[in-house]
Amino acid sequence: MPGLTQGPLDSVRAGNLAGAFKALGDPVRLRLLSMIASAAEGEICVCDLSDAFPLTGPTISHHLKILREAGLVHGARRGTWVYYRAIPAELTRLAAILDGDRQIPAPASVQDPASVQSPVQTQSPVQVQSPVQTQSPVQVQSPAQTPALAQAPTPV
Repeated sequence: MPGLTQGPLDSVRAGNLAGAFKALGDPVRLRLLSMIASAAEGEICVCDLSDAFPLTGPTISHHLKILREAGLVHGARRGTWVYYRAIPAELTRLAAILDGDRQIPAPASVQDPASVQSPVQTQSPVQVQSPVQTQSPVQVQSPAQTPALAQAPTPV
């Protein structure tokens, strides 16, 4: 499966992928998936997942439902508990989209700092900030507005 850098995605493929990436866009769901995927026996009880978060049971269930609907996990009820497993094929598919045939670069903290060029480090603060933050209201006003402001009566 070609990665993102090997050509643009068509709208159907982008739509199919967006649901899974959107599900991973929440820190709680990302942690839940990590806990499920790394479970020692390949699955984990919802009771063990719930204990790891300062959230209510219904909130955890909501997040797990989103992961299920995105096709990232599967839940199987056993008695009163539900046990979750990651779906390896889907995780592999998402990894392939992001990685393609390229090697994953080392994190910036591992690389030689001299070889890492950040756009933020090479730009001046004026280029990074928005015009609204760097300009005063007087500079933003049009010439037609300035005389009206100058003629306004001053409060006594």
